[in-house]
Amino acid sequence: MTIQIIGSGCPNCRNLEANAREAAQNLNLEADFEKVQDPDAMMEMGIMMTPGLAVDGEVKKTGKVLTVSEIEAILSET
Repeated sequence: MTIQIIGSGCPNCRNLEANAREAAQNLNLEADFEKVQDPDAMMEMGIMMTPGLAVDGEVKKTGKVLTVSEIEAILSET
């Protein structure tokens, strides 16, 4: 599983990444984490607001720092 954190690297992006790492650890998932900071790549993914969270290339949520429990729910569905 690849979890992508989409954004410029701002504090919200870092918080989202920390929450996503904690969620993956809580669920005992092995995941690779990738930062998508290139504006062109963000546009190709349809990201208009950051931060964004994608799992295996599929955008799950944008414009919000998700909580650990919200991310756990997303990862459980995947």
